[in-house]
Amino acid sequence: MAAETATAKPPALFWTLTEGRALFEFGAFSLLRKPLKKLPKGDGHPVLVLPGFMAGDRSTVPMRNLLEDLGYETFGWNLGRNIRFDSEREQEMRALVQGIFEQTNRKITIIGWSLGGVFARELTKISPELVRSVISLGSPISNDRGHSAPSRLFEVINGKTTRPESEGRYRNLNEAPPVPTTSIFTKSDGVVSWRGSVQHDGSHEQTENIVVPASHIGLGVNPLVMVALADRLAQPEGEWRPFKRSGWRSFLFKDAPKK
Repeated sequence: MAAETATAKPPALFWTLTEGRALFEFGAFSLLRKPLKKLPKGDGHPVLVLPGFMAGDRSTVPMRNLLEDLGYETFGWNLGRNIRFDSEREQEMRALVQGIFEQTNRKITIIGWSLGGVFARELTKISPELVRSVISLGSPISNDRGHSAPSRLFEVINGKTTRPESEGRYRNLNEAPPVPTTSIFTKSDGVVSWRGSVQHDGSHEQTENIVVPASHIGLGVNPLVMVALADRLAQPEGEWRPFKRSGWRSFLFKDAPKK
């Protein structure tokens, strides 16, 4: 959420113009829907999914439906479109996390797509005792807002400094929350530059990056993303291990590239 500087750049225009490939990712998701139901199942713990900037719960329905088929109790955020961010919206999200925890009596995994991933990480920093793990999808988690193509629109709507930022929160986005944290992103992202989604060494030992071939808009339906999500969610609580890239995975899932 930090203001942009001259050092960061949004994605190349070529990748932005080719975001329409998300249609093919959705088509692949639909064709593979039955095989995807055979992905590893976990212990059914609650999973909250937060949408990206300008999006709402409808965008996360395919992902949540699949996770429900894998046995998880999923939750949308039920807060309309993700447009404005102020103290009221922050309190609504904090109450949502607290409410799910109290309703299920279990720690939550929070999955956040794009800006939703920023919220997932920062909410967890505030209440880490309620959260089991965090997974972000193409999220601008650096301290430089300039990595995100819609940053200027965000600032037009919300101002250069939001109220939560002025109160000292949402200022260290590059620091991972103190729970197992996975950043899934693509080098061909046309909305958020991949450089802004990398978790760097020094956060804590339970952080990782998973790079997939995808578009930004397609991250929520990309079959490879679903494979990674199912793998991460199925880990027993307290037994986190890094994502394995052995066998066929080594050809499709990459380590985070160097800057």
